[in-house]
This record gives sequence, C-alpha cells and structure tokens, in this order.
Amino acid sequence: MNLAGQHVLSVKDFSLDLINHLFNIAEQMRPYARREKITRVLEGAILGNMFFEPSTRTRVSFGCAFNLLGGEVRETTGMSNSALAKGESLYDTARVLSGYSDIIAMRHPEAGSVAAFSEGSRVPVINGGDGPNEHPTQALLDLFTIQQELASQSLSIDQLHLTLMGDLKFGRTVHSLCQLLALYKNLTIKLVSPEALSMPTKYVDILENAGHKVTQTQDLEAGLKDSHIVYQTRIQEERFTDQEEADRYRGSFRLNKHIYTEFCQPNTVIMHPLPRDSRSQANELDNDLNQTEGLAIFRQTDNGVLVRMALFAAILGVDGQIKNSERNVNWFTGLANQRS
Repeated sequence: MNLAGQHVLSVKDFSLDLINHLFNIAEQMRPYARREKITRVLEGAILGNMFFEPSTRTRVSFGCAFNLLGGEVRETTGMSNSALAKGESLYDTARVLSGYSDIIAMRHPEAGSVAAFSEGSRVPVINGGDGPNEHPTQALLDLFTIQQELASQSLSIDQLHLTLMGDLKFGRTVHSLCQLLALYKNLTIKLVSPEALSMPTKYVDILENAGHKVTQTQDLEAGLKDSHIVYQTRIQEERFTDQEEADRYRGSFRLNKHIYTEFCQPNTVIMHPLPRDSRSQANELDNDLNQTEGLAIFRQTDNGVLVRMALFAAILGVDGQIKNSERNVNWFTGLANQRS
C-alpha cells in the first residue's frame, strides 16, 4: 500500500487495498478542502502542472489540491507554449522540468505519452490524461464518488447497478473506470450508446471476466431502469477525425428531468466527468436537472480535490503528517458543511 515515490500512470497500478487506503486519506482531507482547517504539510514543495491538452477542471483541481497541502504550483499549458513545439523530446523535457519540481502532473494528447515522459523524470509523475488512453485520477474520483453516493443510501459498491451512457468508444474516463470496477464483485452494468460509439470489446471483456453482468443496449428506458447510478458522457468530438461524424451522434442520448422522472428511480444518482455539452444540439445533461438532489456532478468535482490531495500526500510520503501543521482558517468560508 506504499505509493511513496511512485509514478501513477495507469489504473492498473491500483489494488483494492491501495484504493481503500487512498480513500481513507481522502476522507481526512475534507476539512482542508472545505477550508475549515489549514495544513502546510507540503510547504516548500513544488508541483509541475504540465498540461499540453486543453483542461479546466483537472488542471485547476491538481493545482488546488497541491496548494491546499501548502505546496506551490508551476504551470505549463498548451503545446505551442512549450519547448516540445521546437522539437524537444518528452525525455529531455522530463529531465529538465523534473529538476524544477518535486512531483509532476501531466496531460498530453498522445496515448502512452505520460509513461514515456516518466522514463526521463527524476520525480514522480501522475497521469492527468494521455489522449484516448487513460485518465486514472478521474477514475479514482469517480469511484470515490460512487462509494460516497451509495453509502448515503446504505449501499456498497458490491451491490451496484450502474449505467454508463454516451460516447463509450472514445471516453477514456469510462475505460479507466471499468478497469477499477473489475476489482469488485457481482456488479450489474448497462452500456447505453449508439452502436458506432459502443464500449470497446476489451473493456467489456474485463468486466465480464470479473464476473459482472454486462448488458449493451440502445434502448434508453431499458438502460436507465433500476440503476443506482447513471454515468453520462459527452461525445468526445476531439477524438473524431471527421467533425460531421461527431455531430451525427451529438445529443443521441439526452438526460433531462422528464426522462429522469419517467425512467429512473427517485434516488438515482447522476454522474458526469464534465464538461457537459450544454449547446442546444447536444445538451446531453439538461440544466433542468440542476436542482435535482441526485445530480452529483458537482459533488464529483469536489471529490476530485480530495482524491488528488490524497495522492499527493501518499506519493510524497506525508500522509501520516497531515495534522502536524494544522491550524484554523481566519477568513469567512461558505464551503463548510455544504453538500452541493
């Protein structure tokens, strides 16, 4: 269960014991994320936040998590703003920038790029998404959210009925999540998507080989029925080579208040990795759901900070020292005790 000094490149790096250990640390981070307390356990440490592909939540969440532990953040955003645009290799970039950092979070549009970068890095590297391949920290925060939401209904993950819906072909978040779900037992998972955007066979096989009951359907009513959690995804238009093809599927499976009320259980939880596409031709997760208690998308983003704080603390070996530099905040905060 020791992550100290280790890279986090893939969900394959995680056992169930390690996940439970990280989630216990994440729970301890809640008072700091809510600004009820301050800790400076990483004071003086530097995060290299290197995002060569567009990102809002993931990039800011990594930076916020590190700041909340007392560390400092240095950022590189966009390929054109880096030496990679001048032909520098990932190895050389890693050798240089790891000399300026204690840990690096990286996103890059090419599959396998973060692993290649880690080979040249002198400090631990966390994969913030490598093209269509993986997004391990998103999968961890999704799993943490599933656990939290089920616990509020006195359920456990081993009792889960889950619907994954939308672009399951290119959605790296659901690919990574499926690999983590394979660590659990006897799940019921429905895959709802246009046929052309169905879940790749290798991930279906992973779920079925773990003993889970998997159903693939294009029937929205059948896909939503009896699910504890519905995980919606947007059409990953940046993964398409033909924009017209992406547009063809946009809005294929919309979830709004009418559909939710008609086909879902009253306490069904709605998740989404964000951003949700709110353009009229897509609108896969309607704004009329914003006041629905089951809408967990913003609890999900809050949980991302907790999980990334836990990863930083565990990788840098300070998870047992969090309270050593704890003190009260001296400003007004509206975040305490909120369940948004």
